Amino acid sequence: MPRKSKRFPRYLAARLREALADTPAVLIHGPRQSGKTTLARTIGEPRGYRYLSFDDEAVQDAAKRDPIGFVEGLPRRTILDEVQRVPEIFTSLKAAIDQRRTAGRFILTGSANVLLVPHLADSLAGRMGILRLHPLAQCELHEKRPRFIETLFRSGFPTRISDRLGLALAEGIVGGGYPAALARRTPARRRAWYRDLVETQIQRDARDVARIHSLDALPRLLALTASHTAQLLNVSDLAAPFQMTRQTIHDYVTVLERIFLVDRLPPWHRNRLSRLVKAPKLHMGDTGLACALLGIDALALYRDRDRLGPLLETFVLQELRRQASWHPDPVDFFHYRDRDGFEVDIVLERGSTSVAGVEVKAAASVTEADFRGLRKLRDAAGRQFAAGVVLYDGASAVRFGGNLFAVPLRILWGDP
Repeated sequence: MPRKSKRFPRYLAARLREALADTPAVLIHGPRQSGKTTLARTIGEPRGYRYLSFDDEAVQDAAKRDPIGFVEGLPRRTILDEVQRVPEIFTSLKAAIDQRRTAGRFILTGSANVLLVPHLADSLAGRMGILRLHPLAQCELHEKRPRFIETLFRSGFPTRISDRLGLALAEGIVGGGYPAALARRTPARRRAWYRDLVETQIQRDARDVARIHSLDALPRLLALTASHTAQLLNVSDLAAPFQMTRQTIHDYVTVLERIFLVDRLPPWHRNRLSRLVKAPKLHMGDTGLACALLGIDALALYRDRDRLGPLLETFVLQELRRQASWHPDPVDFFHYRDRDGFEVDIVLERGSTSVAGVEVKAAASVTEADFRGLRKLRDAAGRQFAAGVVLYDGASAVRFGGNLFAVPLRILWGDP
């Protein structure tokens, strides 16, 4: 495992610098404590940006009382932290940008997805760059510059030997990617930090994005989601322990999604393919948080193969999402499942021209049967299919015919 006392590189920094060079405002959004403020101040303050946080009640109150005057009084370059707490300010920011349209005027951060609020998203359309900062990726923790996504779409994994991860894989899953959690010296202290994070986000951020009638239900729903990660979203199953309607549970899942604690992975399909399952999968946003809520440590997870499989699938999905966030070409993520039982854990789509599949396996060996779903996806995607990979905890990267490969998990965040 990497050392946890140092500051790790954030590969999104290059995209932030590029956006500030040609865009009036740049929004960095992502879960609370993922490193947004640190990134904004590290890039902005040496360039003369002044920092203000709407977690400061005095600053928040001033902005709410007089958003126009507040924005007019801001320095030429300003970092505004936790902007979801003052939605009134977006119209004033738009007016200020339209009066003086210069690049890099504002760096905004948000711990809730303000883009899902229609009038807020519209107010800065064409004036704001949007960057998603996830918790730390494994490649950032190991200070590697992987080219897994590029290699996947090039169908070019070379035959090679890598060391198995073994217990270190479970340690990475349980550790997660939140910088402050990884700075804790013991697993028990990390679990305590994650539990505190849940309470903080629900008390602060959930209130900012929706009217919640039963705040105490959200932590319990999130813990239940942790036990259902990497499964098809079934609102009835999630509603069963609660005395709430299916619609209320659905709305609460949406709230957890808007504050970046859970992700819905939509199904991949082509309109002509009527036998595909259309339900999304539900994934936790970070496996460290999931394991803390489940009360499971690395050794217990490594021995519990039933739990290891789904959490590993979520771990791989989130690593790919994190790498894609600084990738030059947009990459969209899906899952594939048809009514005959063929499935692929993760489908990556680059534009409308290239599709790739990733199947995740906790075992140390791969057989032909592990490629059944990838072959079905290849047939469905036709000429758009770039490659299919089974990621597994083995030692050998080998081709399984055509553009299908077995690839050790270590290569995901290591050298290609």
